[in-house]
Amino acid sequence: MFKTLSNLRIVDLGLNQFITRSIPVSISNASNLEQFIVAGNSLTGQVPSLQKLYSLWEFSIAINYLGSGQAGELNFLSDLTNSTELGLVDISNNKFGGMLPASIGNLSTTLVAFDVGFNQIHGGIPNGIGNLVNLNILFMRSNQFTGNIPAEIRRIRKIGRLGLDNNKLSGYIPSSIGNLTELTTLELQGNDLEGSIPSSLGQCRKLLVLKLSQNKLSGSITQQVWGLSSLSVVLNLSQNHLTGSLPMEVGNLKGLSSLDLSDNMLSGELPRNLGKCESLEVLRLQGNSFQGTILLPFETLRGIQVLDLSRNNLSGKIPQYLEGFRLLNLNLSFNDFEGMLPVGGAFKNTSATSVVGNSKLCGGVAEFHLPKCNFPSKESKKRRMTLALKLIIYIVPALVLIILVLSFLYLRPLRKKLRKEHTPSNLEKILQVSYAALVKATDGFSLTNLIGVGSFGSVYKGVLDDGGAQLVAIKVFNLLRQGASKSFIAECEALRNIRHRNLVKIITACSSADFQGNDFKALVYELMENGNLDEWLHPPTGAEEVRDESKSLNLLQRLNIAIDVACALDYLHNHCETPIVHCDLKPNNVLLDNELTGHVADFGLARFLSKLSSNISANQTSSIGIRGSVGYAAPEYGMGSEVSTYGDVYSFGILLLEMFTGKKPTDNMFSDGLNLYNFVKMNLPERVTEIADAVLFLQGGIEDTPNQRSATAQKLEECLSLIFRTGIECSAESPRDRKGISDAASALRSIRDVLL
Repeated sequence: MFKTLSNLRIVDLGLNQFITRSIPVSISNASNLEQFIVAGNSLTGQVPSLQKLYSLWEFSIAINYLGSGQAGELNFLSDLTNSTELGLVDISNNKFGGMLPASIGNLSTTLVAFDVGFNQIHGGIPNGIGNLVNLNILFMRSNQFTGNIPAEIRRIRKIGRLGLDNNKLSGYIPSSIGNLTELTTLELQGNDLEGSIPSSLGQCRKLLVLKLSQNKLSGSITQQVWGLSSLSVVLNLSQNHLTGSLPMEVGNLKGLSSLDLSDNMLSGELPRNLGKCESLEVLRLQGNSFQGTILLPFETLRGIQVLDLSRNNLSGKIPQYLEGFRLLNLNLSFNDFEGMLPVGGAFKNTSATSVVGNSKLCGGVAEFHLPKCNFPSKESKKRRMTLALKLIIYIVPALVLIILVLSFLYLRPLRKKLRKEHTPSNLEKILQVSYAALVKATDGFSLTNLIGVGSFGSVYKGVLDDGGAQLVAIKVFNLLRQGASKSFIAECEALRNIRHRNLVKIITACSSADFQGNDFKALVYELMENGNLDEWLHPPTGAEEVRDESKSLNLLQRLNIAIDVACALDYLHNHCETPIVHCDLKPNNVLLDNELTGHVADFGLARFLSKLSSNISANQTSSIGIRGSVGYAAPEYGMGSEVSTYGDVYSFGILLLEMFTGKKPTDNMFSDGLNLYNFVKMNLPERVTEIADAVLFLQGGIEDTPNQRSATAQKLEECLSLIFRTGIECSAESPRDRKGISDAASALRSIRDVLL
């Protein structure tokens, strides 16, 4: 392309649909090139030598499929040190791997924007980054960077937007970050940063966005943060270990639109000055230990649209003034509110408002299913007070005397007798399970009883209660792993109020201490005798040749399990009082009982959400990072979108394709833009037999005779084609294009009817 274009200065081919093996090697001939823009295409392969592009100012190859996750793929960045006028480099949203070369510190000091986000880059951030003193934008988000944030970053004094979020960075946030006084956006969420929030942040008086969520930050929130009156877009400190109370200085953030302090260990009463944040549209304080009433703090927040105060210790009455707010989402669940529930405004819409877990509430619209409020009249109150006074004066002394006599004559020997005769039932023992009981049940957590290891702990087979010999599965959480405690709480919250034949049944939970005094948390489930679905679909390495035929699933069995999973998701999404998103659906989390009935398990990443947010737009973003496992997590999660039921549907679609092709989405064959979804879609409907698991045609899954064999094979192909089509419709890239889970369950039942 460039062989005869040595005088070319500008190449702008961005936002098209160009597909080529790679950027042409001949680009080095265009030595006068100033701008090279091919962002937003489908380019693949590696980037060729750029050593001769001396005049290059802008180099943008973002949003393609360049690279393959291997080492050495970023060497072309070293070539750009010859471009003495370089101003912008954007290689984000590709597949580049390896480490960032230290030579980036030698790039031209004229560089103002450097973006390597959404790749597969690992290793540390080079200290030489501090040499790029004129940078205004530095994005390294959503990679696998490790190590500390280099202190040399303090030298980039002109930087306005810094995004290092969703990596594996550790250590402390350097206090020298306060030198970056031109910062308007600082995003460090989704890392392993620890320690306290540095007070030097108070010097960044131009900050509009501050996101430090999903780290291990501890201590109280520094007063200097509350003094950043410039914050007008987002302050997100959620999912850390922050303690202390919310100070009166929170009222300084008068222009702030979104405040998220959820899932920390904050306590105390909500300050009245919170009402001075009159621009707030989103306020999330759930998952803390706030107490007291909410009569005063929110009265002036007329612009609030999302208010989540769930999972705290708040009490008192729910203010009537909330009826006048234009709330799209109001969550007051799992507190201690009492009295009459308002009936106007957001309280008319049960899909936008949640008040579950407040046992003292009454009234409200019928859909909340709260008891009626019974308020006695003044005369009735007077009569009751008179009667109570008479009881106190005349009857109570006599009753006390009788009780004392009875206690002396009867209760003392009876109590001794009861102590001798009473033995707790099996149920009582299970509901009072201790650490010692679990040690005994698992033979000291013996390796012979180990049946699985997950992200947050290990699962053991055990026998509870020698008398009843109840077989159970005991999930022991490794509390040293980040997020393990929150995973334990999430599973308890999700499983304590839901019941369905296709959900794993929790028997009890243990939150105690081991024999050394260390915290110990475990969940006890019904034992699923046939393990998990992954073991049936993919036998252990080297075992394929001797695989037992009885350990293979035929077409009908797989279809039944798929229907079981779909029914479980339909229940979670559409039939729970508060919809639940599982967030980690995969074969390992589908357990099979002795009849091969599917049960969805592991709710450690589950999220409650209102019915409104269950249909959230994929364009709305969050700082939660990717939810789920590689290969099964919805693509919009990787772009920062909120969790939604659409994400579970995507995971179900991938699971369905895996079940009937026998191929994992992380199989080595899927590279260079090919994935399980594309693999199935491009082969439908002509080559169904080629992409389906060969075991299905050996077994058939239905009764057949020699005369019926061809008809059976044809029926198998038809059913498989319909199943693959359902999987494709569920795992479409755009959330809005995905099939609803209830429709998917109906489609699979219809396919089963055809098969039978």
